[in-house]
Amino acid sequence: MRGGWGWAVVGAAVLLGACGESKDGSDADAPSGPGPWPTDAVKNYSAEFRIGAGVKSVGVDEAHNIWLLRGAEIGVLRPGDTEPTWTRGVGQAAGGFGRDKKALGSTVICGGEAGRAYVGYHTYELQSEVPDKPHAYIPAPGEPHYTEARFAEYQKGDLDAVRLGSDGTVALEEHLWRSVGVSGGSQQLGVRNTNDFHYDEDRSVLTCQRVLRGRDKGDLYIGTNHGVTLVRGLTYNSHRHAAWYADGDSLQAGFNWGLGIGPEGEVLVANDWMVGILETNGVLEDFDKERTWDGPVPWRYKGHNAQLNSLETFDYWRAITRTKEGVTWVGSRDFGLWRMDQKDRSSASYTRLTALPSDNVTALAATDDGSVYVGTSDAGLWRIAGDGGTPTHVDTVSGDQVLQLVYDTTVKPAMLYVLTDRGLTVLREE
Repeated sequence: MRGGWGWAVVGAAVLLGACGESKDGSDADAPSGPGPWPTDAVKNYSAEFRIGAGVKSVGVDEAHNIWLLRGAEIGVLRPGDTEPTWTRGVGQAAGGFGRDKKALGSTVICGGEAGRAYVGYHTYELQSEVPDKPHAYIPAPGEPHYTEARFAEYQKGDLDAVRLGSDGTVALEEHLWRSVGVSGGSQQLGVRNTNDFHYDEDRSVLTCQRVLRGRDKGDLYIGTNHGVTLVRGLTYNSHRHAAWYADGDSLQAGFNWGLGIGPEGEVLVANDWMVGILETNGVLEDFDKERTWDGPVPWRYKGHNAQLNSLETFDYWRAITRTKEGVTWVGSRDFGLWRMDQKDRSSASYTRLTALPSDNVTALAATDDGSVYVGTSDAGLWRIAGDGGTPTHVDTVSGDQVLQLVYDTTVKPAMLYVLTDRGLTVLREE
């Protein structure tokens, strides 16, 4: 792999602007050291730590425990371990997967505070059963058209918080249900709309991102089948979406596969149709207040790639990232990698990077030296240097299909976790 991650080139002003200062004027989020894991520039963790095959997602918590998701199994590799400890059938996976179960399958795992992780699941979309109500409407007990079977739909899919035990095994802490809104009271209904619990729109978790520095450090964002939800601890605010209206009144939200945290803490979203950038204010209760360009959490940008398709046609966005210089990159399942140069809050110029030998981008990560790492479904991992030049293949990472990129800036050298169909590799370079 050419080039380095060059922490020295990241000036103090850049770090402090994105991360904030402590009371003594120092950078509160500056990495304090290398952490507990190997500092090799390239390390095959699957081989070194006997991780095994079939891992579909990886996450890291604040104590540097590495969390692994493999179907109904959760693995944890703790500092000092020689191999992960695996636990099967936790939370939504306890009864197995299927249409008559709590989930059709697991999707993603994200680290949280020390010893905690969040596990996402997917399930089917709800069909309309109540006259004159949208498909995701669920009547409560005592209301017209209520049924026990329909009410039980609240419990499907969604997100588990799990905890690490002293023996390395994992147990369910809570299936998330604590909405920051008053709607729904104290009923443990799973993730549903914060503004009106009757609507169970966020049923499948597709991706997740934890904020690693700055004012909102520790917050978790999840991309779902309907939008983006903010989770703080065990409480959530659901949701925001980069949406548009067909025929004037039919909301088109799209599955939110693309999710990222920008250098100033902005939330980057990309769904099947649109791309958006949210400017957050750190107040959990404000996140779902949709006032487009105004309000406490406005869209800094919300638009679509007019150079590629009409708004009505899927762009199939699957990944999004933003460099410290403010350059936004989005990756499509069918249409490759695009650089987005914003013109105003609703329009941008999109340029396709034709030198990338794949139309199917699965993951993106901007690193602190200005590089952008690009994961593909059929051509492995690629790196674009900070000067925006031609992408180069990262030959030190095996595998054609990149499943996930996780960039950990809490240690120095930073760690880029690269999960592929051939296993887990970590890149670290000064």
